Amino acid sequence: MSKKSWSLSLLSVLLLYIGLIPTVYGASTTSTSSTDLCSATTKVRKHYINVSVATLWKQPGLERAIDAPSLSNPVDMKKWTSAMSSVTQRRWLTGKTETQALYGQEVRMLQVKGEWAQVAVVGQSTPKSKYGYPGWLPKAQVSTLSTIDYSKCPIAIVSAKTAYVYKADQTTKSVEVSFNTRFPVIAQAGNWIQVWTPNENKAWMKQSDVVVYDSLQDIPKPTGADLVATGKQFLGLPYLWAGISAYGFDCSGFTSTVYGYYGIALPRDASAQIKEGKAVSWNDLQPGDLMFFATNNGKGSVHHVSMYIGNGQMMHSPKAGKTVEIISINTSAYAKEFAGARRYLD
Repeated sequence: MSKKSWSLSLLSVLLLYIGLIPTVYGASTTSTSSTDLCSATTKVRKHYINVSVATLWKQPGLERAIDAPSLSNPVDMKKWTSAMSSVTQRRWLTGKTETQALYGQEVRMLQVKGEWAQVAVVGQSTPKSKYGYPGWLPKAQVSTLSTIDYSKCPIAIVSAKTAYVYKADQTTKSVEVSFNTRFPVIAQAGNWIQVWTPNENKAWMKQSDVVVYDSLQDIPKPTGADLVATGKQFLGLPYLWAGISAYGFDCSGFTSTVYGYYGIALPRDASAQIKEGKAVSWNDLQPGDLMFFATNNGKGSVHHVSMYIGNGQMMHSPKAGKTVEIISINTSAYAKEFAGARRYLD
């Protein structure tokens, strides 16, 4: 994948190599100043998720005591998901949680009730709302900013399953974030990049944990093999209803995240994903194509989606109690409910 290239003097390159000065993104020369040359002041008031993964609920008051680690700030996704040790505890979330949003993701504020806020996740398309996927979360998990616009900065996308954001000393860990989390990039120094956080702080990340592009339009178009390889890194990850992160996916959260990593925005839910892309037949499936399954032997409502990976196999995040897995497309429980396939690559 191509990354941000720099126009630097030979001396600057040498200094950067040993980490003595930072490169400021958007500048034609290096500088020891931390001025954000790609940013600008703005009066636009926006809202951002300020926890590693925010879980959106159908309504306030549904949560259990076991869900507390996901409702705090910061959240502890590992503690929450590991605490749900039984299938019953995980299945309980069905119909009660709606979706999730990642650290720094923009949301639109719809309403506030006490300590809860209803938001719509910008970029998660759904017929439910023109603003994005709606749901409720503790309002403490949302920050409101109106001073700096980093929209013209390069973008770092987390490529590791999870990665740490570090404080200014590049030693103290601030927050652990998921695959596909995105950050505006301010500067680069040695093997580190400086990023903006949704708390309006500057922080550091290891370059090895991210890929950096000048803009979303510069993300290379993936092949079907790329999509399959990206999905395979999550094999064995337990299913999580409403999940869109490396801490747990539901079926459409898995497919939309894999495609989203490459800058291809799919609708959030399987029932909407089947309405996009190009229809392909069972006999014309290619790696990366999505397969859909519906009730009433494939003629009813769509309830599941998987990714075809070639050789008569598909990869999916099936249901509570199961993990991301690879199975034959001829598995009877799914073959009889096949409702069609779609291709999103040209």
